[in-house]
Amino acid sequence: MLPVAVVALAADARTAVTAQEPQMRVLVAEGSELILRADGDQPLLVHGLASNERRFQRLQVRLRDNRLTLADGRADGHASLRISTTDPRGIWLGRRRYRGDLLLVVRSGRIRAINQLGIETYLPSVVGSEMPAKWPLAALQAQAVAARTYALRQRGRKADFDVKATVSSQVYKGIESETPRTREAVATTRSLVLVHGGRLINAVFHSSSGGSTEPSGEVWQTQLPYLVSVEDHDQHSPVHRWNQRFEVGDLQRRFEETGGVERLSVLSTSSTGRVRSARIQGPLGTLVLTGRQLRQRLGLKSTMVSFSLLQADSGDAVESVEPADHGSKSPPQLIGLWRDSASGLSGAADPPPAGRAVEAAPLPPLPPPLSVRSNASIRGARPHRTSSGSIVLEAEGQGYGHGVGMSQWGAHGLASKGADFREILHHYYRGATIRPYRPADDPSVAFNTGSEPALMG
Repeated sequence: MLPVAVVALAADARTAVTAQEPQMRVLVAEGSELILRADGDQPLLVHGLASNERRFQRLQVRLRDNRLTLADGRADGHASLRISTTDPRGIWLGRRRYRGDLLLVVRSGRIRAINQLGIETYLPSVVGSEMPAKWPLAALQAQAVAARTYALRQRGRKADFDVKATVSSQVYKGIESETPRTREAVATTRSLVLVHGGRLINAVFHSSSGGSTEPSGEVWQTQLPYLVSVEDHDQHSPVHRWNQRFEVGDLQRRFEETGGVERLSVLSTSSTGRVRSARIQGPLGTLVLTGRQLRQRLGLKSTMVSFSLLQADSGDAVESVEPADHGSKSPPQLIGLWRDSASGLSGAADPPPAGRAVEAAPLPPLPPPLSVRSNASIRGARPHRTSSGSIVLEAEGQGYGHGVGMSQWGAHGLASKGADFREILHHYYRGATIRPYRPADDPSVAFNTGSEPALMG
């Protein structure tokens, strides 16, 4: 007689196997006019017209009186249209092709195109959009599990769609971002998600932390137990270190309300050295910004940054702004646990990497990481002009993104050292469990930020 625990595990597996694959609704485009076309001889099937289903090779949809109108004038006044195809090559929308169906609806004076498809069909493109497909399989698998978890957690939060196709959610570029390797990464982790306390975690990720990841509570409102600071393995990242310079005129454009920057003071930093707040003083007034707001104003890659004033023609430092304290393994072969896939995953060519990350390449040895100066006094820096030239503001930083959760370059580093995808995920999401998704998992528990954070941040 089998032990009770074994019987329960087998029953749980049967439940997962028979579960219907969850469907995703992805906002892929918005505009006043959208153009769709078939890839070949098989036409697009358009549902929602007066004659029910009609066939088109090309479809141009415009907005008129807040309703959908076909450009050829054969039909107008529709609240929504659904476009589908039996062609495995998908539907062209603008310059990209998508599997599944496209639903067109009118919202706030714009046409929204929402791609509806099974999550296992959606993910190969996400993985290929978020990471170079030639990266180690373990890194791609870790990305697949994190992306699956994040997407499922977003389902049902909005009326029309679950996620966007941009960094506001996670990047999704349609069929052209799929490759055999990204499909393998999804297939070999099929249905696996990250859970903590019986619920899907908020599996945020970013490009590169610059040495150590950030606790969630120091970026957003809530400190989650699985999003704590951990050592990163991203020292080989091309954005591990970076710098940017800003001239006086540029600062005047970026800080119009203060008339530019006469003094920049870092008021507080996080436990890992990221800027949490800063004061900008200019001829027209003073402005206090959060680290995230300062990053947006200056277009910085991250808030792990320090500032200096330099003499533009010599590069000599004039004054700095100091912050306050503050063995390879084979991938497991997993059994698919969804009953069906929304569509076949056949035949996409292997394009160059489409993600925001850059293909890994041998790099010269990096100097030791920048140290965070503890107990340093908060000093302001005041731009001025001298007889030898103008003063510029230089930002020297580390990493790319908000720094919370999995570092994609860190995943690459760990995979290159022989870690499998489970080890990578357990490193960045502390205390989380990896298991098949269950319909009883509740994806609606809010992260308590007012809205879900963008993944790249």
